[in-house]
Amino acid sequence: MTLQINAQQNGSLEINPLCEALGAEVIGLDLSKPLTGEVGQAVHDAFLEHHLLCFRSAPLSPAAFADVARRFGEPQMQLLRNQRVDTVPEVSLLDSTYVRAVDKPDDMRQVRLTGWHTDESFVEAPAKATLLQSLEIPDSGGQTSFCNTRAAYENLSEAEKLRLGGLFAAHRYDTPRAAVQPKVRTKEEIDETPEVIHPLVRTHEDTGQKALFFNANRTDRVVDVSHEESEDILNLVDGRMTEARYRYDHEWRVGDLLIWDNRCLVHSVNMDFPVGQRRLHQRILLQGHRPV
Repeated sequence: MTLQINAQQNGSLEINPLCEALGAEVIGLDLSKPLTGEVGQAVHDAFLEHHLLCFRSAPLSPAAFADVARRFGEPQMQLLRNQRVDTVPEVSLLDSTYVRAVDKPDDMRQVRLTGWHTDESFVEAPAKATLLQSLEIPDSGGQTSFCNTRAAYENLSEAEKLRLGGLFAAHRYDTPRAAVQPKVRTKEEIDETPEVIHPLVRTHEDTGQKALFFNANRTDRVVDVSHEESEDILNLVDGRMTEARYRYDHEWRVGDLLIWDNRCLVHSVNMDFPVGQRRLHQRILLQGHRPV
């Protein structure tokens, strides 16, 4: 259902769902202005309802991108220093370009970004939301896909909800369950990322809704159960939350700015795009709370 608002601050605002599973496109919003009044409330409500918002924009400078992010929350530093923008360290540049033919594997599962994940779940208080803007995109491929883990939880059987409720899982920067090794950390970054324990089902602090909380790249094991039972549980969660009915595939345009809720979405990237065509985004993470 499309929402239309006429407001002096931003003119006519439209919020159009992108698909049944999740996501909405916001049209007519001036991102250079504060999100206040009726418009600000409408955008806030749309974010909580749809979990992902898309704004069509021209590429922003890192400073302007950070200003936009602060309208939605408080930016936090991402772990890897070598991806931070020197002048605006809250902003990270993410370059996934295949520079040489040898850089692109035949099996896309050997590229870490293809794994379903939520950003930085390996810290005690993971980012509540991610803002990502495309700066350069390839001619084909490179889509970012999202799955709605709230809807996936709601559609579990009562027996499955009972089984998963109260379970906790260990999240690590690197886990042997992931198909591909992560980027190398410095000694300082290693010291900052000890193993953390999060609930397998988390409660959204703004809505009270429950969602599955699993990261294929970071979740190592369910604690206090056998290895066999842990694998059975994590495979169940992984399979349930990535069903096609919960999925939205975003076809990037240059300048697209997405904000999504890491508390109830996971995402992955279609890494099958041409060698030598640049795929470059800038990203900001917003501070969150420890999952409960």
